[in-house]
Amino acid sequence: MHHRHRSAVTRFFQFLGFAVVSVALASPLVHAGEQKKAVSKKQQVSSANAKRAVAPRKAAASTNANAKAVRVTAKTAKAPTRVAFVPAKQSFGQIAGLHEVNDPLDLKSSVALVMDQDTHEVLLSKNDHAVLPIASLTKLMTGMLISQAKLPMDEPLTITQDDVDTEKGSRSRLMVGTTLTRGEMLHLALMSSENRAAHALGRTYPGGLEVFVAQMNAKARLLGMTDTRYVEPTGLSSRNQSSARDLATLVNVAHGDPLLRELSTSPGYEVAVGRKTLQYNNTNGLVKNPTWEIGLQKTGYISEAGRCLVMQAQVAGRKLIMVFLDSAGKFSRLGDAERVRQWVESTPTLAAPLHSARGSNG
Repeated sequence: MHHRHRSAVTRFFQFLGFAVVSVALASPLVHAGEQKKAVSKKQQVSSANAKRAVAPRKAAASTNANAKAVRVTAKTAKAPTRVAFVPAKQSFGQIAGLHEVNDPLDLKSSVALVMDQDTHEVLLSKNDHAVLPIASLTKLMTGMLISQAKLPMDEPLTITQDDVDTEKGSRSRLMVGTTLTRGEMLHLALMSSENRAAHALGRTYPGGLEVFVAQMNAKARLLGMTDTRYVEPTGLSSRNQSSARDLATLVNVAHGDPLLRELSTSPGYEVAVGRKTLQYNNTNGLVKNPTWEIGLQKTGYISEAGRCLVMQAQVAGRKLIMVFLDSAGKFSRLGDAERVRQWVESTPTLAAPLHSARGSNG
């Protein structure tokens, strides 16, 4: 009996050992499944946390505000938050604290300048001497040089590998080998901010790209744009920099060119590429708004610059130049333009009759 009892005990432990081994062999699969569930749950929690952190701050650009949102998320999370909320790359303006400067209109752009084009009276300014990256506002100088050079607009230009953006990795529908006329390239560069088109315009300038960039800087100096520097014709480089004051000067001069006025405010444009027809649209939605009378415009964006916009527009009977740099949200630069227009239209002292009484000395 004692022997049978030992045998039963032995068999029990043998079975138990087999079960342990079986569990050990199966555990990687079980662990993998649990890990997958944990990661999935973790991603859901992280996504929810990120949404809670971002949602209340969509209109904000303050670095401190973003940091606060992260801290609140970490505090209120029931479980340790291992996947931290990572904010978008900060703009130069955010790093410099320019968004902390308040203005009467609560603009979302950290830099702004609104000026009467005729009298040069400054109606509104905010950090207007700050020198920041200007992104595709660069193309306004590119377009002005091409127009003033009186190069044949019907001359065919072909996109090459040299025109492909390697700095930001931006995409383009103009494939290497695409041939368009210089006029078509200029139209796409000014209206829809086509980077390869702008680069091709500079590359095919007499003397080549280096000469073209030198001419961009020479033109800036000639116009008195002392805060401005260009290193390439597209604006993809954050080393293309300027101030709101300088850009207002550029807009004023560029507005005197009928070709730049026409192409920059064109709502849309079609180009034939091989057997396909490509539809391009203006990057500034305000040009399609019948309540706006825009004479010239250009938008720009890279992460270092934020959202940028320059315009010449008729508002309340006045010709205004508007410059907005480093705007925080995707549509906030247009919102800032609307805020300025409403302010001018609703302020009696800014209306056209007083402007006319002062006369035009510009």
